[in-house]
Amino acid sequence: MKFSNGYWLTRDNVTLLHPSEVYDVNIAEDGHSLRVFAPTRHIASRGDTLNTPVFTITLDAPATDVIGVRITHHGGTPTPTPAFPLMPGSEVDAEVRRADDGSSVTLRSGRLEARVRLYGPWLVEYFWDGAFLTASTERSVGYARVRPTSGPTGGDYDDGAQPLDTHLAAGGPYVYEQLSLGPGERLYGLGERFGAFVRNGQAVDVWNADGGTSSEQAYKNIPFLLSSQGYGLFVDDAGPVSFEIGSENVSATQFSVPGETLRYEIYGGGEPLEVLERYTARSGRPAKLPEWSFGLWLSTSFTTNYDEDTVLSFVDGMAERGIPLSVFHFDCFWMRGFHWSDFAWDPATFPDPRGLIDKLHARGLRVCTWINPYIAEQSRLFDEAADRGYLLRRADGAIWQTDLWQAGMGLVDFTNPDATAWFTDKLEQLLDDGVDCFKTDFGERVPVDGVMWAGGSDPLREHNFYTRRYNEAVFRLLERRRGTGEAVLFARSATAGSQAFPVHWGGDCESSYPAMAQCLRGGLSLAASGFGYWSHDIGGFEGTPDPLLFKRWVAFGLLSSHSRLHGSNSYRVPWLFDDESVDVMREFALLKDRLRPYLLSTAEGAREHGHPMMRPMFMQFPRDPAARDLDLQYMLGPDVLVAPVFRPDGAVDVYLPRGVWRHLIDGEVVDCADGGRFIRRVYDVHSLGLFAREGSVPIDLVGSEGGSR
Repeated sequence: MKFSNGYWLTRDNVTLLHPSEVYDVNIAEDGHSLRVFAPTRHIASRGDTLNTPVFTITLDAPATDVIGVRITHHGGTPTPTPAFPLMPGSEVDAEVRRADDGSSVTLRSGRLEARVRLYGPWLVEYFWDGAFLTASTERSVGYARVRPTSGPTGGDYDDGAQPLDTHLAAGGPYVYEQLSLGPGERLYGLGERFGAFVRNGQAVDVWNADGGTSSEQAYKNIPFLLSSQGYGLFVDDAGPVSFEIGSENVSATQFSVPGETLRYEIYGGGEPLEVLERYTARSGRPAKLPEWSFGLWLSTSFTTNYDEDTVLSFVDGMAERGIPLSVFHFDCFWMRGFHWSDFAWDPATFPDPRGLIDKLHARGLRVCTWINPYIAEQSRLFDEAADRGYLLRRADGAIWQTDLWQAGMGLVDFTNPDATAWFTDKLEQLLDDGVDCFKTDFGERVPVDGVMWAGGSDPLREHNFYTRRYNEAVFRLLERRRGTGEAVLFARSATAGSQAFPVHWGGDCESSYPAMAQCLRGGLSLAASGFGYWSHDIGGFEGTPDPLLFKRWVAFGLLSSHSRLHGSNSYRVPWLFDDESVDVMREFALLKDRLRPYLLSTAEGAREHGHPMMRPMFMQFPRDPAARDLDLQYMLGPDVLVAPVFRPDGAVDVYLPRGVWRHLIDGEVVDCADGGRFIRRVYDVHSLGLFAREGSVPIDLVGSEGGSR
């Protein structure tokens, strides 16, 4: 959201206030925080204290190597809920000290410092181990008074539209901050975003939407940025945070929220993986996942026709062709159309669901079923939920309903603990039937205008937070029934902290090479936002891939943390493409199986430290300038480099950082001991850019001469 009109002017309906200087500082007795009072003009006499707004800016140390900043205009305004449940640090190493010459006061948290200048224009500088990170400078902090205009007044939020495009016209106050951007500094993250990988120059609204993978909208919006300068930034607001990253002010990262207060946190660490370790210690670490979840998942696909015979023919067909399978997934139409969600098997298609599940279990498979939190009016559960007050209501007391997706559907109100218990109780029957896990789809199209949550949530904040309540409820049910370490979801939407309830997949992309590349960008962006695991639809969701594209995607998909075959209106079993597709799928499924000890060790690093399994190159090689912009390749754990093929001709440019690398399939050795370099290779469908560090565990697992066929 932009408030200015170039360098000198503001927008016509905007009035801005900025802190001019520090007037007073209060230091807490425990030495872990300080409060700064900053008036909006220079105070030269007593009279200047009249009719002068004042900012109250609090800096604290919620954990070692973390500094929190709260900027408040009017402190009497209640803090809107919900709020992210951040975990406090224990035995925080922090202190506040004044400079000997009285020119500044510094809050130190571990090796991270915030230095507040006491005389002269507003300035707060951040340092890690004495090295400069970023700063809040004169005119960086702002309070925007916005007059309503004759334009749109709120936007159509019911269909997941971005709110901030129109919210500025509706008026209301905003608080914002601008942190300086250094020359060459790059920023990453903000969730699973499918556009340019480096966020610099982008305007991003943190607002969950069901927008596919080919637009600026995103299913998973995380108000967290990771800087190549060696720090992380988290805006602690569950609502619509608006980022202007070197866009409104090309030398700063601006972030704003509606209301009277803005809170954010700075994470030290120096190296990206260390920064993520500190951020996920606050927001949540990925849970331990069952070993079987890392195998191949096969789906019915979405609108295809399938019944028990179809399902068993697919499962047996994979076994007959030597393709190891781990999970079978039933998508939406395991329930009757117009009845989603009633959690009842379609009796015409699946007359004996328990018997079918037993057959799948006997074949060594786990079973997953699709669910969502929307209750259609024809569902057997609608009247029950409505009568008990378990569905979201409008401000006039009527149930909020829409025909988008399912006719007359309502939305389960997870702010009501009784509604949450009711929803999970309905899933208990599926677990009794033998279902092992759930695909928790949707959770983005959450209305804002004229609705009333049972728990008293602010609708703007509940919109993004809703997905966390939904997925946590289902994940905790699975933990309760299946045991800790055996729970797993396949979730689409997310907010900050959702990484604790894995796995998340990349949503509905097209079946094309550009879509495969944008899918990877989304996954790497999510990894830079603190998510340890990620998956996607092999072959794409919309449309049917040609055999060549399918085979290229199979290699990429089976070298992701989690691997699923899924589509919209066409199946994804390989023999429907061509015989070679069967061979390719078998080869890469067996390769992933051979790498399983390495992958499980990497997954343990995600659980213990918050280090993602799939890592952008800059994350593993932060001191290599050539790695900072790469988004067509990634590290799978610390030692395996994956460069999928995104061209029909098989050509791929691979960047190999300093070291000696061995190709895991053809055994080629590339010596980069004198420095990283790009190589161009052309691979057939049985290969791709796949290198491991010489002497690493993956080489021992696959074989020093490569070869997975």
